[in-house]
Amino acid sequence: MPSFTRLYKRPAWADRNYTLLTAATVVTGLGGNGALIAAAFAVLEAGGDSGDVGLVAAARTLPLVLFLLIGGALADRLPRHRVMVAANTLNCLSQAAFAVLVLAGEPRLWQMMLLAGLGGTGQAFFSPAAEGMLMSSVDAAHAGRAFAVFRMAVHGAGLGGAALGGALVAAAGPGWVLAADAAAFACAAALRGLLDVSHIPPRAPGGGLLADLREGWREFSGRPWLWGIVVQFSVSNAVVGAAEAVYGPLVARDHLGGAGPWGLALACFGAGTVGGALLMTRWRPSRLLLAGTLCVFPLALPSAALALAAPAGVLCAVMLVTGVCLEVFGVSWMTALHQEVPEEKLSRISAYDWFGSVALVPVATALAGPSEAAFGRTASLWSCAVLVVVVTAAVLFVPQVRTLRRRPVPVAGAARASAGPDSADAEGAVGRLG
Repeated sequence: MPSFTRLYKRPAWADRNYTLLTAATVVTGLGGNGALIAAAFAVLEAGGDSGDVGLVAAARTLPLVLFLLIGGALADRLPRHRVMVAANTLNCLSQAAFAVLVLAGEPRLWQMMLLAGLGGTGQAFFSPAAEGMLMSSVDAAHAGRAFAVFRMAVHGAGLGGAALGGALVAAAGPGWVLAADAAAFACAAALRGLLDVSHIPPRAPGGGLLADLREGWREFSGRPWLWGIVVQFSVSNAVVGAAEAVYGPLVARDHLGGAGPWGLALACFGAGTVGGALLMTRWRPSRLLLAGTLCVFPLALPSAALALAAPAGVLCAVMLVTGVCLEVFGVSWMTALHQEVPEEKLSRISAYDWFGSVALVPVATALAGPSEAAFGRTASLWSCAVLVVVVTAAVLFVPQVRTLRRRPVPVAGAARASAGPDSADAEGAVGRLG
């Protein structure tokens, strides 16, 4: 009988770090996607309304805005895997406490906001370190495929996590889903503790945290394509986050039958992202950012479907298409960052990227309830859809977004090049869940 190792051979570019990172992210994806649904329904079951759901969502996102830049600077100064493990530990403890409160009965709003805020703090330190670690674990020759496979695995976990989470919330209640998420973070921390960072050159002593932040800002602001797309997603992520975190569960409760159909719709989005990642393992668009940005326009469709109170089947189809298109952007964006940004600055650039992408989310989620009260849920959702279209069209006026090209694949085994701000111009081709 053939052995397992003969039946399955890991690709040469999928080294130990890449495999550990992928496995850990799949574990947290299974728990986290269900926990997002559980948190919203925990608020509703405790007697909260749309404004309370928005406040809890905003409480989780606000620390991202406050601590992301610091997290990025630390991740470029300290061993990234240690930052990731510490952040996962904080997430594990906060979700475990959240689960205990919900299972004990009648959690208070301020308690849920506090624990959500601790979870967001962990995410602020984790995300820049994780993105820098992932990008340093693949070479330029295989970057596009590696990122596509990674995102396919992650979104596959999202597919299962959202569907399972919605079903478990309906069957057992949100407390047990939050407890499962805490266990997932504990498992992921153990896996990430095994990462090897010996291949990353030691950082030269710098002028301190503020100097690192200034250097990251110069790297970020010197690339119009980079800050232009981050500004675009500052608006898009805010309105889409409000639509999905606040209005989605309410529409599901009032028109679709509760948590189960909403979880299925989110799972369809996850299935779409898996399909999009699979597509990107084969498709290598020459104009990375142009292809990706054109695929952001469908991000307006879910808000429009919710505004119309579309049947569950229609909403699921819309979410599927949106997932496919958005994943084309996601892989193209990561490939562009990997190609253009030096390794020693990846976490700081990722932090500025994340910072811009989430900066307006707390505002939008906190205002979602008052907006519904003032203008109605339907008008608020249509506004979300229109804003996505407007800002996506605007970013196409940035020349580098239209013209940045994928570089020729280097010779196999060649080290990843560290490009300066104008490297794409020098080659004659001008150079984001995300």
